[in-house]
Amino acid sequence: MEALAAQLPAWLRDFIPSTTELVAGVPLALLYAAAAAALVGWLRIRRGVRAPYTRKIFHFIIISAAGVVQLIWGLSGVVVFGSVTAAVVVVGILKGSGFPFYEAMARPTDAPHRTFFIVVPLITTALGGVISNLLFFAFAPVGYMVTGWGDAVGEPVGTRWGKHRYEVPSLAGVRATRSLEGSGAVLFVGTAAAAAVLLGLGFALPLALGVGLACGAAGAAVEAFSSHGLDNLTVQVAASFVAWLLLR
Repeated sequence: MEALAAQLPAWLRDFIPSTTELVAGVPLALLYAAAAAALVGWLRIRRGVRAPYTRKIFHFIIISAAGVVQLIWGLSGVVVFGSVTAAVVVVGILKGSGFPFYEAMARPTDAPHRTFFIVVPLITTALGGVISNLLFFAFAPVGYMVTGWGDAVGEPVGTRWGKHRYEVPSLAGVRATRSLEGSGAVLFVGTAAAAAVLLGLGFALPLALGVGLACGAAGAAVEAFSSHGLDNLTVQVAASFVAWLLLR
């Protein structure tokens, strides 16, 4: 694996995990992702928790872990973790309707395109991570966490307390709405998430809070107008870009 990486362009080498990372990381990632899938499947089927909540619980658990993995082990660690997690999601998709993990991820409101709206966010999340790392490498975890925390609370808050709703563009013709209450939650929690990452990167508290607020605001603004299914991409890139722009 190391010999292969040496033959690649410099910009691509950071994406290639070492043999050691594969041997150690794949089992750990599989255990973590499978446990997260089992948890949300249990919540959905056994406890009757609604899909907007279970979907975002999984979203929160996985993307938050990706941010921690990158801060500790680097981009190649995220590649291992993300690839294994994607495989777990694909298994759930193949199992299909009635499988607990599938039902935890597939919104009833996305019918008849429930699978489509699992696959597209999976792809756009990965694409957002790749773009953020290529363009704003050091600040890519900011994008992860604003998405993993901020965007994760937006839908549940909107589902539970959203009174001021508006329609957003949507793929596949499925009607989609968001709410001002949900967008406010994205702003508040996204700010906290970005500030936490910046503190972890060594920035002083006042600077982390100020830039974190800018990143949270960017994430909330972009999320409010992004097409249904694409916000995992747009929020990641917007938040990491703002952190890079203000701190480079």
